Amino acid sequence: MRENYTLPRLYVDADLTAGAGLLLDRAQSHYLSSVMRKSVGDSLRVFNGRDGEWLAEITDVNRKAAQLKIGLQSRPQTTPPDIWLCFAPVRKARNAFIAEKAAELGAARLQPVLTERVQFPKMGLEKLELTLIEAAEQTERLDIPALVDTVSLGKLLDEWDPKRALIFADEASSNTEWEAKPALEALPNCPAPAAILIGPEGGFTDAERARLRDCDFVTPVSLGPRILRADTAALSLLTLWQAVQGDLG
Repeated sequence: MRENYTLPRLYVDADLTAGAGLLLDRAQSHYLSSVMRKSVGDSLRVFNGRDGEWLAEITDVNRKAAQLKIGLQSRPQTTPPDIWLCFAPVRKARNAFIAEKAAELGAARLQPVLTERVQFPKMGLEKLELTLIEAAEQTERLDIPALVDTVSLGKLLDEWDPKRALIFADEASSNTEWEAKPALEALPNCPAPAAILIGPEGGFTDAERARLRDCDFVTPVSLGPRILRADTAALSLLTLWQAVQGDLG
């Protein structure tokens, strides 16, 4: 219920049922006691990505440990639109930005992809997972986007399920040789399950572009006359897909 939205909200990796007890980890206990200044008897909301959202009451709390008692379910579990974001790693701060905003915009899965022009191939997946959790907590999501290991573009395409449309943001689409439909024109033909593919800061090579366009499951799209930064392109195309095929429409 909307009146509960002012209560703190935490993701927990535990089963949630009415009347169950729950021991929070040290970081979350510190957050409740020292940051939120919560005490015994205060309420909060918890979710685990599979059992919906539940009200909980603090039964014991200090900086090192906090215990909760699970109350009533406040929201049942729902399934988000089945849209993935496949993106070439960029600078560290930009990767975190992409992850945070993709979670806010409802991406179900994030897939880092190595292409020939990637300049920053190493990614701290553990830190990105924390970013996804924080974004889900703050945006009322009932699930946490999946974050999977980095793969090469070739491996991604070799193992792709052709039942899932791969929407390829082609920065060279204004070139007549690589022409692509505007995103808003193409996206009505790309319902879920679908995925978005965004290249690195240097763009895709001609060989990569040709390989992508040879795949029957790939739909090249244009994001307009301007060359967008990788993070801008990712969020722009994800927003457009959600508006046309997802839960923004």
